[in-house]
Amino acid sequence: MKQETENRIPLDDLLVFHRLARSLTSSFDLDTILRTILEHMERLIEAELWTLLMLDEAKQELYYAIAAGGEESALRDLRVKVGEGVAGWVAQHGETLIVPEAVDDPRLNTPPTPNLCKVRSVIALPLRGRKGTHGVIEILNPHAGQLNDYTIAFLHILADHAAIAIENAHDVARIQQLTITDDTTGLFNVRHLYDVLARQLDRSRRNGLPLSLAFIDLDRFKLVNDIHGHLVGSELLARAGQRLQDLSRKQDYCFRYGGDEFVIVMPDTDATEALAQAGALHRALIATSFRMKNGLELTVSASVGLSTAPADGATVHAIIGIADTRMYTVKNEGRGMVRGA
Repeated sequence: MKQETENRIPLDDLLVFHRLARSLTSSFDLDTILRTILEHMERLIEAELWTLLMLDEAKQELYYAIAAGGEESALRDLRVKVGEGVAGWVAQHGETLIVPEAVDDPRLNTPPTPNLCKVRSVIALPLRGRKGTHGVIEILNPHAGQLNDYTIAFLHILADHAAIAIENAHDVARIQQLTITDDTTGLFNVRHLYDVLARQLDRSRRNGLPLSLAFIDLDRFKLVNDIHGHLVGSELLARAGQRLQDLSRKQDYCFRYGGDEFVIVMPDTDATEALAQAGALHRALIATSFRMKNGLELTVSASVGLSTAPADGATVHAIIGIADTRMYTVKNEGRGMVRGA
């Protein structure tokens, strides 16, 4: 009975576990979850540096998502390949790695660690969930006496809860992305257009900056479906939408409005700048040759109407309506052109 009592977890620690679980499951925002993880790491264990690396599955690299002590800017551009160094080894094998100070392990310097501290010892744990390893918790140079079984067990509990929370955040983000994405083109859909445009117009009013919108209609696109079939038509629509996305600036938002119509929202852009940007985009689009899966080479033409806030209006419907009207003016005047104010 005495031994059983001695092995019980103290009430204070049970409360910590409870608060940890509540904190990690009360939000689906990934940044909030990562900062909660870091906060608990700092409370639990004294060390020179705490970092959390997330896995970029496409590149098979780890990047520093968050670090304690304001070191995020120094680590932001660093990448660790899966399989390299301590974090890379942990990500590859999905196992915890503990390197005490007295142990000479080549993984401590492969790849070179940032010049923030000389790495003498490390605790690294995988953030492993149902769908694989999502990242690595790395604690550099923990203070003497920290590498005990109790602390390591707590870290594993932290990592397990964190992995579940990260997976939940990813799932919610994927669902949200599906609700704002057009199935055919992969661009944002019209529902998201109204939300984004409303926010950008509000920002435009508050900051006293212009906002422009391009309404783009592919000319005689019905002929593609009639001549080549709807499968080719859908493929060409997707290729054209992606080309519009590629030709847009980083700050712009590209949407499929419906059918063969697209909209590009251009924040902080006046009428003159919008006309120049839309003209360059239009020329590049109609000069593009799209190779279809069946070997066909197809091109598209487009009619474009522009509007600018606040000169053309200050509401979502006004800005879209003016651009749409100008696009139809282009259609009536022969198609294949860009029209501003």
